[in-house]
Amino acid sequence: MTHLSDLDQQVFHQHRKLLFSVAYRLLGTAADAEDAVQDAWIKWSAADRSQVADPKAYLARIVSNLALERLRSTRHKRETYVGPWLPEPILTTGDTDDALTNAESVSMAVLVVLETLSPLERAVFVLKEVFDFSHAEIAETVERSEAAVRQAAHRAREHVRARRPRFTADRSRQREVTERFLAAATGGDVNTLMDLLSPDVTLWTDGGGKVRQAMRPVVGARTVASWFAAIGTVTYQGVEPADMHADLVEVNGGPGMVFSGSGRVIATVTFDFDADGRITAVHNVANPDKLRAVADGTAHDVGTR
Repeated sequence: MTHLSDLDQQVFHQHRKLLFSVAYRLLGTAADAEDAVQDAWIKWSAADRSQVADPKAYLARIVSNLALERLRSTRHKRETYVGPWLPEPILTTGDTDDALTNAESVSMAVLVVLETLSPLERAVFVLKEVFDFSHAEIAETVERSEAAVRQAAHRAREHVRARRPRFTADRSRQREVTERFLAAATGGDVNTLMDLLSPDVTLWTDGGGKVRQAMRPVVGARTVASWFAAIGTVTYQGVEPADMHADLVEVNGGPGMVFSGSGRVIATVTFDFDADGRITAVHNVANPDKLRAVADGTAHDVGTR
């Protein structure tokens, strides 16, 4: 391993947020993204950095390749996952214009859609549509021809466009609805919950076989409202209602809820909204293995710079 100068260390740490942002969008899990960033550090430490003309592009290429390898190796595990698989939620910060602009690309809704792409299509889509890499740069990264990359980019773009939410309420309306939902859920107010939900709303719950959750999507406003209204009245994952509390936080680029009790985080809840602010989908992550990034309290800047 070559000696890492203070300047080389500074260069890596200058781009660390960017590397996490790339890896997280490619992998959908914070733990795997952090591992990819750490492996990128090892490769950067061992590289002949005197030959690197553009450190930012070089590091992005390294972490993309590492994430792509990891994505391919974990594909079978996700296909055999117990119940619905949802991305690992992260706390985010919208403090910068860049983070605000790119919030949608880290939303649960988009990450769920990205999960349906092939590893190659996912890498090409993220690098092109989110991080604005050229087709030539992506071709070098994924070791495909530029023509193959263009085809993959087109397929991925059409696939995502057809499945992502088309219209959504503005952020202030999203926050208002989330606040009302939180109050209604903790108060057991089924009628208010139904008013906030689209008639054909779908609830996805991810317990990963570790905690009891719905094994299939729950559909319909009344059923979903009843499911959440019960949280404030029954023991949930070993936590009594009196010991449970919920906080409104920013999760994956938008307003969300974190439920805690008995000294631990027990679930996160995020929403998709239509243009009027009605909730069209609910993502409930309760698998304890996927709550570590939220439990540690670190808010990520997932901008693209």
